[in-house]
Amino acid sequence: MANPAHVSRVRSLYKRILLLHRFMPIDLKALGDQYVKDEFRRHKTAGPEEVKCFMKEWELYRDTVQTQVLESAGGHVKTPAIGAELTDAKLKLFQDEQVGQLYELMLESTKPNRQFDIQGDGFHK
Repeated sequence: MANPAHVSRVRSLYKRILLLHRFMPIDLKALGDQYVKDEFRRHKTAGPEEVKCFMKEWELYRDTVQTQVLESAGGHVKTPAIGAELTDAKLKLFQDEQVGQLYELMLESTKPNRQFDIQGDGFHK
């Protein structure tokens, strides 16, 4: 059985990331939410070393997005930059499957006609 403290830490990180995604443009939010859900689900049965790396990277992602959201909310930037550059050193650490996932994510996020055509939650009378 999993350590309750670890489960709580994973759940907290997961919820925080989804919360931060609310501040993204709606199409990126939908894409990001689905990716996060898939990745966390995929790593439920990962080994201890993989979990350690997984948590470290997602905590770094959370910190990066949180900083960008706070800068945007504080009026320090007009157009918030979402994400960060992926260094060659980090890319070399990826497994082949991860490179494939990254490529698919890049294709999806750079489509001229976004897959998601989601409207805001406005009420129509």
